[in-house]
Amino acid sequence: MSDKPSAIIFGGLNTCSRALAQFLVPLDGEPLVKNLRIVDKYSVNPPTTYLGAEFPHVLKKPNVEYRQANLTVPATVKSCFDPPAGQDPFTYVFDLTGEIQWDRPEQVQISTTFQVAQHIGREAAARGVAAYVRIQHPFYECRERSGKEKEWAERDEAKPDGVLGTWWHETLRALAAIDGLNLVILRTAYVYGPYVDYGSIISWTITCAVYGYLKQPLKGLWSPGKQPTHTVHVTDVAAAMWACAHWMAERGRVKANEEAGEDISPALHGKDGQDVEGIIPAGTKVVAPLFNIEDDSKTTYLDLANTLVEYFGTTFEFHSFFTNTMAKFKLDDVVEEMNEQHVSTWTQMLEASNPPVTQMHLSQRAYMDVYALRKHSVAFPADKIKALLGYSLRRPAFGRETVAEMVDKFKQEGSWPRVAS
Repeated sequence: MSDKPSAIIFGGLNTCSRALAQFLVPLDGEPLVKNLRIVDKYSVNPPTTYLGAEFPHVLKKPNVEYRQANLTVPATVKSCFDPPAGQDPFTYVFDLTGEIQWDRPEQVQISTTFQVAQHIGREAAARGVAAYVRIQHPFYECRERSGKEKEWAERDEAKPDGVLGTWWHETLRALAAIDGLNLVILRTAYVYGPYVDYGSIISWTITCAVYGYLKQPLKGLWSPGKQPTHTVHVTDVAAAMWACAHWMAERGRVKANEEAGEDISPALHGKDGQDVEGIIPAGTKVVAPLFNIEDDSKTTYLDLANTLVEYFGTTFEFHSFFTNTMAKFKLDDVVEEMNEQHVSTWTQMLEASNPPVTQMHLSQRAYMDVYALRKHSVAFPADKIKALLGYSLRRPAFGRETVAEMVDKFKQEGSWPRVAS
């Protein structure tokens, strides 16, 4: 253990941190790190967010520590870097902080995404950590002006999507500008996998389960469904973050920029946001190593829907031209009408489950919000991380088997209804 790094995971308990922690300190087998500290705003005992069935066992490992903390306070962030007495300083930092709800006010995005990451990044630079890996969710619109979809390599300037995307992207610029920070950015496709209960994939999965239960076809918007909806298994997110940390620790920021640096262009222009503390002026050039991570499926919206409905024993078709037209102008109304059936049927499934469902955290995912039903394109090819880091995907394809794995894990822990098909 003496030659292994020690690591801190900040944030992301409601996204990918649990999977990352279990990758670093597996339930069975040799840990990859000497010591692991996990820091987030949630309580784990008693839990104030969903933890999954396996993560609590990770927390019981002797080299794992969980700390509940308010990361909006710089002094608190600073104290989180102090190792326990007799332990070596932390050498790897994994930053998964940030607000992921699209409907939060801009000031919430600024304080909990933009400013929190800067507190952590500045302290990491001051401590001289060997690697600082920042996750970037796919809060971008991968469409060309002509309306055609394309794949977006790291060098391409995908447009941040809304207030959420803007401040997540500006966070990258702010981190990239911190002197001495050994920053690597990992940008993901749509994440799915065991115990992943956030994001679009789980909402679509529940919706397909509802229509399978009703024995009715699922109807989707946005025919013909060719837009890229690329996916990545949560295990590959964790493994890629670890690979990025090793890669950075071996070379440092200057060499890493030379090998993999990309211009992080501003999302804000003119006077927008220029009064926010820590904002990097639009005219300032910043560069940081950036890698995409996605699987090899090259999934489209139609592919995803067909895979899910096939698993749940139903079919997929598109709404009428009239409904599609209505959705373009009154999506809120269309969403409410859809959700009346989704939510009520999911509730019926929970009540009919044998054995009973004991955890209700997925109920909120039965409600598909406006953001989830808008037409999105997500396509971030992983060619660069494969070529430069030699990264090999652990779960290269999204398909029936991976859907079964996800649903079966939820069933085993008592959060997915067992109902007659």
